[in-house]
Order: sequence, then C-alpha cells, then structure tokens
Amino acid sequence: MLPRLVATNKSASDGAARRSAESVLSAAWQRRGLLACLLWPLSLLLGLLAALRRGLYAAGWQAGIRLPVPVIVVGNIFVGGTGKTPLTIWLVQALRQAGYTPGVISRGYAAQSGGGQSLVRHVSEASLAAEVGDEPVLIAGRAQCPVVVGRNRVAAAEALLQAHPEVNLILSDDGLQHYRLQRDIEIALFDARGVGNGWLLPAGPLREPASRRRDFTVVNAASIPPSMPASAIRMQLLGEQAFQLSDPSQVRALASLQDPAMRIAAAAGIGNPQRFFSMLTAAGLAFEALALPDHHDFSDRPFAALQADFILITEKDAVKCRQIASIKNDPRIWVVPVTAQIDAALAHQIHQILEKLRGHSTA
Repeated sequence: MLPRLVATNKSASDGAARRSAESVLSAAWQRRGLLACLLWPLSLLLGLLAALRRGLYAAGWQAGIRLPVPVIVVGNIFVGGTGKTPLTIWLVQALRQAGYTPGVISRGYAAQSGGGQSLVRHVSEASLAAEVGDEPVLIAGRAQCPVVVGRNRVAAAEALLQAHPEVNLILSDDGLQHYRLQRDIEIALFDARGVGNGWLLPAGPLREPASRRRDFTVVNAASIPPSMPASAIRMQLLGEQAFQLSDPSQVRALASLQDPAMRIAAAAGIGNPQRFFSMLTAAGLAFEALALPDHHDFSDRPFAALQADFILITEKDAVKCRQIASIKNDPRIWVVPVTAQIDAALAHQIHQILEKLRGHSTA
C-alpha cells in the first residue's frame, strides 16, 4: 500500500510551497523536457566554470593541500541526498576492522558558522545539531570515531589530526568538489535515480558531468540503473527495528507494527524522503507519510496534531528531535535506524589501495 501524504500545521503548509517547487525541478531533471531545455544554456555556463576550477587545481595553478594521512572522499554528483552518511558510517567500521584508525570531517550542513571559513568544531554525540549539523552528530554516535566539522575541510582535517594523533586515515563526508583537499580515493554515491537526464545544474541534477573520474561508484538502490557503469557497487539501506525516542531501551521489530488497527505515521526530513517511506512499505507497514524539507529543524512541532499511535522517524531526524523538549518525551515517536549493506569487495579493494599507498604489501 502506498503511504498517504498529510500536512500537520501551518508551518508544514508553508513548507509545501518549497517542496512543490523542488518536486517540479526533480521531475524536470528526470527527462529532457521543456523546462530542462530552457535551463540548458545556463547549465553550459556553470559547467564551464566548474571545469575551469577543476582545471586550475589539476594544472597546479591552484594549490591543493596534501595531508600526512590517506584521505577518502565520499560524495555525490547528483544533487540532494543519496545516502552518504550511512555509507560513511559503514566505511569507518569496515576500515577499523581492517586495522585503521579513521576520523571523519564534514562541512556540517546548516550548522552555525559565525567564525567564517576558519571555524572548526569538534563533534560528539551530545553536540547540538544547530551548531555542528545533524549528520556529523549521527556519525559521531554511530561510528564512535573523532568527527570535526568546518566549511574549510583542510582546516577541519588538520584540527582533527592535531587533537587525535592516533588517527591514520581521514574520511570526508561529502566534498568531491572541495578540490583544495587532495585525496587518495574518491567514492561517488548515486541512488535509483541514476544520473537523471544527464545534464548539469540547473537543467539537470548533476553538479559535475556523469563521466567525472572517480575510483568507486556506489549505487544506493535495489537494482543498479542502466546509466551506471558496469563496475558500480550496489548498496541498500536496511532497517528491521525501531527504538523509542524517549526510552531507547524499548525496541520493537518493524514486523510487529503490521497490525492494521495501529495508526502509524512516518516522517522524514532527509534529501529523499521517499526512500525512507519505500523501506517501510517494503517492511509491510501501512502509514501516513509526512515528507519534510531536508535538515528540517522541527521547531514547528510537526507531530503535535498527528493522530497516530506510532510515529516513525529517521535517525538523522532523531538527532534534532531528542534536543527539543516538547518532542523528545513523546512516547509515540520511534526511531528506525538503518544499516548500509554493501558488497564486501568495496572494503577489500579500499584496504588494498591504502596498503599500497602506505608502502605495505597487500599479499
């Protein structure tokens, strides 16, 4: 059964206009229709500027910074959410098992940045999402590794290494286009939308050409779209349980919520809410769905008017919800954590490459 979308209050209604505009663009980006064609000349200009910037760094006319440890960048070419945070968490865990001590840097989307480019912040599970961003807090909690955020990723990485000299590998959550930070491995993440219509912003959904060089292509989808290279590695986000926001010791299997007598709502303030809703539908749940803007701050209390016995939210949204007094104690709210399931060959290949970079045998 497909979920039914509901609005809860005036703030949600206000956000509907923004989501409507985003949906129009998203639809236009999946084909080369009239709107995309009208925007195509502008995309050529922006593409030229992006290529010029890449060329300046490639030719050495703009200086890049090499860190004393290997750097892996996890990012996307397709604008919007594709699942970078779960992949970053998975990589931290996989590389730790391979013998590395990783740390993570991130821009910290929507974080307060009063100190300008040079400001960096160290992140813990208790950090305020408003100060460091929701995704870095989630990474710090789930991956249990050092995390530093800053608009200047070089400064963030240097601050992390200074504070944690044991770290011997840096993962950059996003930052494919942050060329100043030299990197050893690039991972580009896509989802079921593939490359859309294949055009650059604003005529299409791509920040850079689909042919952009990268070391690995990972696709967060049930099946790999035809537009992806043959070497693409499939990833799926799996969620089987939910825990209560007000009391995380209370855990329920999603299958236990299949009772048709239960009134269930699901809310997601992520880049692609439909991916969360589709996962719940695949688990056999019938629910009302509330799609919120990415990085929604929940200050509008979107759950207050919901008539539901259970409200399912994402881990990313839970970071902010547990920091709002009027929401964190609502017993109806349950968090659905997801785990990235990825071809084990990815971790093995990355381990081999890093061992070669460090001068060790991979035999």
